[in-house]
This record gives sequence, C-alpha cells and structure tokens, in this order.
Amino acid sequence: MVQGRLGQWIGGNEVFGGAETFEVIAPATEERLGVAEVASREAVDAAVRAAAEAQERWGALAARERARAIERLADRLEERLEELASLEASDTGKPLSLARSLDIPRSVLNFRFFADYVATLGTEAFATDDVAINYALRRPLGVVGLISPWNLPLLLLTWKVAPAIAAGNGVVAKPAELTPLTAYELGRAAVEAGLPAGLINVVNGFGPASTGEHLVAHPGVAGISLTGETTTGQAVMANAAKTLKRLSFELGGKNPVLVFADCNLDEAIETTVRSSFVNQGEVCLCGSRIYVEEPIYDVFVERLVERARSLRVGDPFDPETDMGALISAEHRERVQGFVERAVDDGARVLVGGGRPAHLERGYYFEPTVLVDVKPRCEIVTEEVFGPVVTVEPFREEAEAVRLANDTRYGLAATVWTENLSRAHRVARQLEAGIVWVNTWFLRDLRTPFGGMKDSGIGREGGVHSFEFYTELTNVCIRVGEAQ
Repeated sequence: MVQGRLGQWIGGNEVFGGAETFEVIAPATEERLGVAEVASREAVDAAVRAAAEAQERWGALAARERARAIERLADRLEERLEELASLEASDTGKPLSLARSLDIPRSVLNFRFFADYVATLGTEAFATDDVAINYALRRPLGVVGLISPWNLPLLLLTWKVAPAIAAGNGVVAKPAELTPLTAYELGRAAVEAGLPAGLINVVNGFGPASTGEHLVAHPGVAGISLTGETTTGQAVMANAAKTLKRLSFELGGKNPVLVFADCNLDEAIETTVRSSFVNQGEVCLCGSRIYVEEPIYDVFVERLVERARSLRVGDPFDPETDMGALISAEHRERVQGFVERAVDDGARVLVGGGRPAHLERGYYFEPTVLVDVKPRCEIVTEEVFGPVVTVEPFREEAEAVRLANDTRYGLAATVWTENLSRAHRVARQLEAGIVWVNTWFLRDLRTPFGGMKDSGIGREGGVHSFEFYTELTNVCIRVGEAQ
C-alpha cells in the first residue's frame, strides 16, 4: 500500500517542502510504503501558532458544541475503518484482523467517550461554614504537544487527542517516525469533519535534535503527553523543565503475571497466551514475567509452550495469521540479542527463540518461552518489548508478591486466582498502576491509566485526563460576615 509523500498537517493544510526526509518501511515485507518529510523548527513553530489560533476560538465554545464536532470526527474515522486498518497493518506489521478489531474501533471509541464525558464534566464546590462559597472553574491548558509510539499508532494518539480537544485545547501531534501513516490521516479526517483549521496539527520527524525536541522545547506549548520508552521520558523531562511544562508520561513496563494453583487453568492459559504475544508482544501492558505456583508449574509451562507453538506467524493480511512482524530490523535484532544473552546466562528456550524458518523477508520473530532464568538477570529486569516471556515457579504468596515487585517498572500486573480474599490482598500489595484479576486488557475508559516508578508520571482516563488537559481556578465568594 504505497502512500507517496507525506508532509505535515499545519493550520488545516498539507504542507510540503521539507528538505530532510525519511522512508516509511513495511515491517512485513521490507518494502517502502512512502517518504515523509521531517518537520523543521520553523514548521513546528508554525504548527504551534496554528494550534494557538484555533484554540482561542475552539476553547470558547460550549462543551456540547465541541462534543458534537468531535462526534463528527469519530464518524469520519469509522467510515474509513477498513482503509485505516489496512494502513495500520502495513505500517506496523501487525495482523490486519487486530487493526480491524482493536486499533481503529478503539480509536473511534476514544473520541466518542471523551465527547460524551466532557459534556457532563463538573468541578468541586465547598461551602465554608456560613462565610463563603468556593467553586472551581475549568479552562483549557492551551496548546499541548502529543508524542505517540509506534506499537498502537492511532489508538494511543487518539487516547491523547480526544481529551485534549474535548477540554478545549489545540494540539500538535508528533507520531513515531516508524509509523506516521494513520496519524497523517487523522489530520486529514479532522479537516474533512469540519474541525477548526489548526486544531489538530501533525508534524513528522525524529526525537533528539529534531521535530520532537523542537516541540518539547517550544515556549508556546503548555504541556506534553508522551507514551514511549523510559529513556525518552527522561530526555523529554529534562528538555521540558526549561519552560516548566506540564507532563504526562506513560512509559515502559516489565509486567508480572501471578498464577496461583487455584486458578481456572484453561482461562489462565488462553489469556496469558494473548497477554504475552498479542501484537507481537509490542504492547506496554503485555505480561512478560510469568510466576506460577509450584503445584501447577509443570502443567502450566507445558500448555503455554504448546499454545505458543501453535500460533501462526506470517503475512499480516492473511486472515489465519496470529502474529505479524516486529516493527523494524533494529528492533528484531534487539529482541534476538536479549534471547541470546539469556541463553548464554543459563536460560533454556522451550519454544521459539529466533526468526521463523519459513519467513525469509520481514522482521519476524517467533513466540518465545524461556525458563531457568537467574534472579535479576537482564531478561527478567529489562523491557524486551517483543514476543518473549520468562516463566518461574514460586511457593508462597509473599514470594510471588516480592518477585512481582522486584523491578524498576510499575505499569501493570495480572493475578490469576479463584480466592477472592487473596485477589484483594495481592492486588493491594502490587506496585503497579493497573492490576487485572482473572482477565487482561479489560478497560473502562473512566478509570485511571498510568504507571508508577519508571513506568510513568500521572494518570489519564476519565476525569484524570481532564485534570491534565485543563487548568483550575478556585473562586471564593464571601456570603456572610468575615470571621
């Protein structure tokens, strides 16, 4: 699916003329999908100015007017579902079936949810005895920079754009340079849906010393929302500190899965296969460290390996495909390196461990299960972000919690048990922003989403998103005699 040349969306127009370009490569075929121009410092400045101009008009609208306009954008994306799903599969290497069932529908839902939510959003009020009434006014933050990753390109970008514009802000979005296609089409859809010109701007490019750095450092940007690697978050924080920007980071994860002997084993196996290998393991919420209580350890490992071996890796556009390609040659080599070093350190590969024999082209990697890993070895402590999991036994609940928390990350965790008391007890002790019990990736968009420790700063979702994308002013009115 060749896309030709991508420029930038600035002020409601496609803007071309960038001197520097980069190729957009299909991970599954290694073929060129198109060429994208890198947004210069001047282009980023133009995008910020366009967003500021649009924001003044947009932010003055009533919430219900903004909501109706956002619904039109959702309608436009839904009308183009098949086209966008094909672009996402081509750009990322993920199965078309996944893009069609998850990425694009959830992108549409993000807009519909936040359009509904903002229309009924309130603030707090307090009566101070008989002396005063305090109430809070909510206003847009201003222009926000949104930096999204390559694994769920449109889904995670709309997770930011939707609440940002619902709250009355203008946005400048910078998608990952590896996957710019659907973000570019979001810019087009915003124009087609009749949103104010410049409300949603899209600039392409890289991070350090490029588009991303220009956006983060821009004095006209009031906040930055980033989903990406922990090291990227550290660099953005240092850069943003110069202008005291508001920050929201959802960063890396090394998520534990705790499987107790009293679990529903069939459900635990099937869901763990999904949470380990969906989207080639390129999901920040994937469970990559699996801890299994000793009485069921052997049977769990046997069945997990059997299911992993049955997964079909191949052409993203084949409806029989379970796993597509990793995002790039460099990332495939990175994942391979993790596995090879783990084996050198004594781990055993029970299934997978390299490129599928039947696929000579494309950045494919087999679903991989490792056992006999040493405590705190690299494969256990570092985020691989691929279809690679480790499985270790534990004896007692306290040991399971200790192993789960023995990481610098704290994004998500999963617990499998039929014991209700244990479920509550363990969930309360786990150092993670999200704990799933007997399920995975089941989301209510009203709930807080984010991580602790090196997995992020802040929370988004429901009112938490609006706490980030708005400013609050407390108004105190005296109604009685001063005391």
